[in-house]
Amino acid sequence: MPRPSLATAERRRRTPDERSGPTHRRLEIVSAAPPEPVLPDASPGQRAAPDLLCHRPALRVDARAVKESMTFAFAGGAPAGALDRHVESASLPASTWDPARFAQHVFLQELIVGCLHFTSEGRTRIPSPALLGRALSQPPSDRDTVELRREIFRELTGSEALRRDLARAYAALRRWVSQLETISISRREGSRRRLDILVAAKEAFDALADGFAGARSGLARLPAFGAAVRETEAYRRLADLLAYDEELATLEVRIRVGADGHVRDLRALSIRENSENRFYQSPIGRVVTKLVMLWRGYRFSDEELLARYVNGVFDGIEDDLVALVQLLGDLEFYLAGLALRERARAAGLAVCLPELAWPGAARDEAPGRALKGLFNPLLLATSASIVACDIATEHHDATVIVTGPNSGGKTRLLEALSLAQMLGQAGFFVPAAEARLSSCHGLFVSLIEQAQADQSEGRLGMELLRIRSLFEAMQVGDMVVLDELCSGTNPSEGEEIFQLVISLLAELRPQAFITTHFLELAARLERERPVDRLVFLQVELDAQQWPTYQFVDGVARTSLAHRTAARLGVTREELVALVERSKRAHRRRGVEPA
Repeated sequence: MPRPSLATAERRRRTPDERSGPTHRRLEIVSAAPPEPVLPDASPGQRAAPDLLCHRPALRVDARAVKESMTFAFAGGAPAGALDRHVESASLPASTWDPARFAQHVFLQELIVGCLHFTSEGRTRIPSPALLGRALSQPPSDRDTVELRREIFRELTGSEALRRDLARAYAALRRWVSQLETISISRREGSRRRLDILVAAKEAFDALADGFAGARSGLARLPAFGAAVRETEAYRRLADLLAYDEELATLEVRIRVGADGHVRDLRALSIRENSENRFYQSPIGRVVTKLVMLWRGYRFSDEELLARYVNGVFDGIEDDLVALVQLLGDLEFYLAGLALRERARAAGLAVCLPELAWPGAARDEAPGRALKGLFNPLLLATSASIVACDIATEHHDATVIVTGPNSGGKTRLLEALSLAQMLGQAGFFVPAAEARLSSCHGLFVSLIEQAQADQSEGRLGMELLRIRSLFEAMQVGDMVVLDELCSGTNPSEGEEIFQLVISLLAELRPQAFITTHFLELAARLERERPVDRLVFLQVELDAQQWPTYQFVDGVARTSLAHRTAARLGVTREELVALVERSKRAHRRRGVEPA
């Protein structure tokens, strides 16, 4: 099915009354008196799209679908968010990661909405959760693509001017989309609206062409694209049309003002029409054109002829406008990263681009994991005081068993480690002042979940299913994060399953982090070392036995359940008081009249 033209879109939007009567040939008149022909431009395949998310530039949106949406939007407007749907569905580089195995447990959507929003022209913008969520949770398998993103972030953090240009370009794109999605009411308003859309489109192209001076990373693709568009005949027609709209003629006047400040006389001295513009037509020429068209049976207004010119200019730049739609999502990726950086700095924390090791080195030569100043970025969206910690292991493919009291920060640590791996491998900032990570084929995260009304298994059954799903998904070298492994059964049976899991995991050389309250088992494993590369971390306690939210070597001796019970009011004294209160209330009800 061919893509609808602007004329088709106009016909579909007109009411029956507008399509009937003596003006029924208005749309056909355009073909009888067309503007000068548009020279063919380079196709998007010849002019590389300004792709900031892939090492090899590509047009990743559905060009045909985007053009169709833009055609109808240009003709009469579109619902808000119509073009954002195409941004959300843009394709991304190939990845081996499956978000279904971890995204829910690291609260990815909450991270985007709560921590990665940014401000553009005084308005808070939440980047597309669909596109940004996929870009972060499906890290590229292509190392060059990851490096492209990291180099762009490095250049942005090192230059305030480039950050301003990035914000300016995004604001220009958003203004263009806003104009495009504005719905016109009258025909006269529609003509003005279309010119405003073209004005915003030109400003977007100019923002790319005139900005990013000195950029050497992938950002250099933006001015290169803008400059290439400016060289096209379609852009020159756009500029001429808008110049003609701004300056039809120059009028010199003389004004005589009286002593009371009021104008006594206004006299035109000269009128100079903008005859050098390609769209200029002399008064005689305009009259002759209308007479010829009337003689041939056509009736049209100047507005209709202008509309035809405007539509022709829009058709000429449409291919390049498709690239701008894609660019919206790309720019949001980097604006979100810069927003995370600024939000962390406001909290007295730091983010970084990690040192990232890739597969290829022998097992014993691969660097270990090290994160300094690691924090959980989800806490940036809360009023909680954030305490950063340092985590280091001698080998990246170690199995780390974490013990310590409840509310000591173990689960938050697992979330932070998972997010750091995901963000770092996606070419994004990680929530740490310094970091050294090793890339992995995939990530599996499973935190303790609340029981569901429709679950068919008890807690032990759900735990066993969790373990089976881990080994079904697991590949050699994957990262595994498990919270409270085997907590759903009695200690003796749970410990047996726990040992089975870590012994089999070791054969797959994972990057594993596992929390447990089986303290005696953990202590025995620390002594006996039944599998290779076991590491033990415990929550650090201060002199008063309160958690510091730091982690040190070793196995905790107690979970400090009595501390948690006291904090939550579950001591014997407080429970006895509650029981006595219920008994007194019952006795009072017994003596009250019915």
